[in-house]
Amino acid sequence: MKAPFLALSLAVIAVFAGSSANAQTSATTAVAPQTGDSSITANRALGEVKVIDTSAKQLIIKTDAGSLVTVVLSDGTSFMRVAPGETTLTNATKITFGDVAEGDRVMAMGKVSDDRKLVPARTLIVMTKADLAKKQEADRAEWKRRGILGIITALKPETKEITITSRAMAGPQSITIPVSEKVELRRYAPDSIKFADAQAAKFDELKVGDQLRALGERDTAGTTFTAEKVVTGSFKTVAGVITAVDPATGELKINDMQTKQPLTIVVKHDAVLRKFPAAGEMGGGMMMGRPGGTGAGGQAAGPGPGAGAAGPGAGGGMRMGGGGMNVQEMLERLPTTTLSEVKVGDTIIVSSTRGADPSRLTAISLISGADTLLNMLAARQPQPSGQTAPNPAAGLGSGIQFGIGLP
Repeated sequence: MKAPFLALSLAVIAVFAGSSANAQTSATTAVAPQTGDSSITANRALGEVKVIDTSAKQLIIKTDAGSLVTVVLSDGTSFMRVAPGETTLTNATKITFGDVAEGDRVMAMGKVSDDRKLVPARTLIVMTKADLAKKQEADRAEWKRRGILGIITALKPETKEITITSRAMAGPQSITIPVSEKVELRRYAPDSIKFADAQAAKFDELKVGDQLRALGERDTAGTTFTAEKVVTGSFKTVAGVITAVDPATGELKINDMQTKQPLTIVVKHDAVLRKFPAAGEMGGGMMMGRPGGTGAGGQAAGPGPGAGAAGPGAGGGMRMGGGGMNVQEMLERLPTTTLSEVKVGDTIIVSSTRGADPSRLTAISLISGADTLLNMLAARQPQPSGQTAPNPAAGLGSGIQFGIGLP
């Protein structure tokens, strides 16, 4: 393998593997992307295999931006499989055309046509769908085990320290995160919805009020978090009742519960949709009482077996004790749903990055059946004098932080 080709291959593998923008610098230098879809450059196309035509020896791949590219293969095409996370070709293994499957992520290297719709591949580098799923599962498990989520409440540029409030069921906790030169710092771009698409960022781009998710270790006192990776974003969380659903465009219309203004919610295929169980479906109920207090139904909510974890409660329902569980953890355990199951009249909570048009939000996460959750969270807030029933809109200020997802 010639040195220039090797250097290019190693550079674009960083992009291929979904590494941070820091790791993509050499790739950007080696092959400057043309305008439009950055997954397609003059010398390669990157995407997911959608169609395999064995008789014509062709693939159709779909880039992250939605472009379709035909990959033409020949007897001279080299096929190489690499594992997610690899940054060199040292451990790559040779495979054949027959080993390529739909859902695999591939990079076709060759001269791309002027219309950016075809590439005769001299080399096809493959990450299998199964390998990618295993890597994502491992990454998600690590972020859950060693991660922290909160809202930025203070920034110290002179010492590069971030202070966040991490809201647990036991109450808010203030935690300091030093950001050294070794910390990988990334940030969601406006209208971006994917964790993997967060871009390299600088400390001065952070803002008070941003959501933050970090991977690392907390000290024994629980007040300082030594981070290895930090991801931030400026998110907007809204709630409202659906007034219209357009499955063809993936758009919902709601009236914002707080501002009373109409909003259009764009739901792309990468959005995470979850459903909160109705009150009658929660079996023994969802306990959200304060530590040592009582939860729904008058049951004790103090520490005990299973406290601090969300999971089946009495009767198979969900249970949230007072043992310090974050609301985020409970939301991530909710069952997933699809857009076809979301109906007019449903109450939803939506999280999105702040985009150019304040009347249109691109959903990162969406929770349907949210009226029960909002009422339960609002009931935990101080009630205005003379108000007998909790205002569901007040539940939005009760610790719902689900803008930044997991890998």
